[in-house]
Amino acid sequence: MMPAEATMPPRQRFGETMRRDLWWAQPLLIFCGFGAFILYSTWAAFQGTHYHFGPYLSPFYSPELFGDSPHSWFGTKPSWWPGWLLFSPALLILWAPGGLRLTCYYYRGAYYKAMWADPPACTVGEPRKTYLGERSFPLIMQNVHRYFLYLAIFFIIILSFDVWKAMWFADGLGIGIGTIVLAINVVLLGAFTFGCHALRHLVGGFRDQLSRSPTFPAYRCVSCLNRRHMLWAWLSLFWVGFSDLYVRMCSMGIWHDFRLL
Repeated sequence: MMPAEATMPPRQRFGETMRRDLWWAQPLLIFCGFGAFILYSTWAAFQGTHYHFGPYLSPFYSPELFGDSPHSWFGTKPSWWPGWLLFSPALLILWAPGGLRLTCYYYRGAYYKAMWADPPACTVGEPRKTYLGERSFPLIMQNVHRYFLYLAIFFIIILSFDVWKAMWFADGLGIGIGTIVLAINVVLLGAFTFGCHALRHLVGGFRDQLSRSPTFPAYRCVSCLNRRHMLWAWLSLFWVGFSDLYVRMCSMGIWHDFRLL
């Protein structure tokens, strides 16, 4: 009796699949949403203008280490900045929160499919023959996610202080629409950051008997946020872009900020 021979199915061409559902809809929406944010945030970061209005400072530019606004920490454009290179305060700091999102566990799974088609969806042909994983360049850079988390927590503190400053107008304490916009931004960014998978591991996920650990309440809190990590990721992505847009439109005189108190 001849032994059975195992045969591998022929490799699927890119986009080839037997699926009959709308498998392409979710990757397409992610591609459009994530792509639109990348285009807008890149454009806004290179503007270097209309990023502050009264007590409001765009989160794309906070902390403003050097700049022309009253929010600047160390004065105007530094003397060491090359004269031939375009200067914008956002270029000094946006790499940190951008790095958190780029290496985020949820976003990695999302843009691997939507941006790189690796694969476009389950059981759908992909455009490459080999997969090197995250142990070689460039994907090995994803392993620095935990360090971007540390920086992101610092940014949450700074943005929270920006909300406090957004309550102080020229005539005293008050609350404007912009104050609420910036406050919601901190809440959503905080929910995204403090629901991070890496933080969940740091506060106790590595322990064998977690229930006996004094950090167990913190672990449960992070886990509660982590269950909706995808939701917080997209809400915070949209709102941080809208926060910059709100400040920008008010600075340009297109929108008018209203004082509620």
